Amino acid sequence: SPRLRGSSLALVDLNAAGLSLIDKLARRLNQEWGAGLTIESSTEREQVLPGADFVIVSIEVGPREGLWRRDWEIPLQFGVRQPYGENGGPGGLAHTLRQVPAMLAIARDMERLCPSAWLISFTNPLPRLCLAVSRYSQVKNVGLCHQINIAYMLVGVALGDRLGVDVPPGVSSFAHPEIWPKANYVADQVKPLVDIKAAGLNHFTWIKALWDRRSGEDLYPAFRQALMDLPADFEPLTRAVFEATGLCPVPGDSHLAEYLPWCHDPQARPWEKYGLHLYDWTRASEERDRQWRSIAAMARGQAPVDDLKRTESEGALEVIEGLLGRGEVYRDAVNIPNRANIDNLPEGAIIEVPALVDQTGIHGRKTGPLPEAVAELCRREVAVAGLAVEAAATGSRQAALQSLLLDPCITDIDTARAILSAYLVEYADYLPQFQ
Repeated sequence: SPRLRGSSLALVDLNAAGLSLIDKLARRLNQEWGAGLTIESSTEREQVLPGADFVIVSIEVGPREGLWRRDWEIPLQFGVRQPYGENGGPGGLAHTLRQVPAMLAIARDMERLCPSAWLISFTNPLPRLCLAVSRYSQVKNVGLCHQINIAYMLVGVALGDRLGVDVPPGVSSFAHPEIWPKANYVADQVKPLVDIKAAGLNHFTWIKALWDRRSGEDLYPAFRQALMDLPADFEPLTRAVFEATGLCPVPGDSHLAEYLPWCHDPQARPWEKYGLHLYDWTRASEERDRQWRSIAAMARGQAPVDDLKRTESEGALEVIEGLLGRGEVYRDAVNIPNRANIDNLPEGAIIEVPALVDQTGIHGRKTGPLPEAVAELCRREVAVAGLAVEAAATGSRQAALQSLLLDPCITDIDTARAILSAYLVEYADYLPQFQ
């Protein structure tokens, strides 16, 4: 970024070997691209936090795939089959209990060492961690996520001919990793052509308005019809919920399923009806190993790096530029506390809405109310998330149980108690707040 020349970039990772590779890669990019940054790295964040203006956080209390798999398997022992288990469902609670203490430890270090800095989070479960920082610290924070891209992909696939968008064959389900390069190719073409206004919760947002940027035409009616006319195997849950509520959900079937009460019934078997796919934990682990090999080759000068220039920042760069007063920046999705942005969701809940960013702050746009059926689904998740965060921050078993009892996956009190007990035993080493 020409606007950030002369800045200092400090890289932090507990993994010293990985940090060394990223440090070498960053220095190579800095030199070859003439970026003009000062670069340092440390395995101890306290060494580099003093004086920081922005702290970008993407962490996982790991091993990521191993723990996520167990988050899903443990409830299954008690008859609860989650559709995904990362950010919602019982797995979302277990994930929250592990992640919140780690995030709050960073926030407390920031309060001591860089109290005026912004925390920019890319860490799941994103709204719950943003809520924890907002509720239990004085740190300014914002959550960023790329899931809004699904909205552009949906529009591109449905209205490709009308918009003049090239849609490659085989873009059928966004749950499959091999689809993402094609889907991102579609989204990149659509973004300059349409204006999408979405609002709701992270991984649970809803398209409220859709316009053609060139003509100003309302495309929502045509989009609704075209989406419903697509083959039956294209995001069937998204389409069923769209038809039932009148608003199109954004996140794609896999994430959407985490927050709905209709995706776990063992008699209806919705995972078969809607083709819901679990996360491929083995493949994800293997892919990370492949990425480390690629990073190592680039860091050692054995592979080209210019493709990295085309990698989307997912908002961190633009938010930083805006907050530094380098021009007003519009972002179509940020996670911030609700300040009457969505009228019928609780004040202070972490919502995802469009925003303008300037040196006075991050200003969420007012999107008005959600339809009551959609708002009620979101309000339930707000309550589940709030209790999960309370449990994670304070070690309250009662709050953890109540969070489970409100979760749409749970239909029995004793089952909720059994799942919670099993989680607390399995993860005792990760959850000292409950000891």
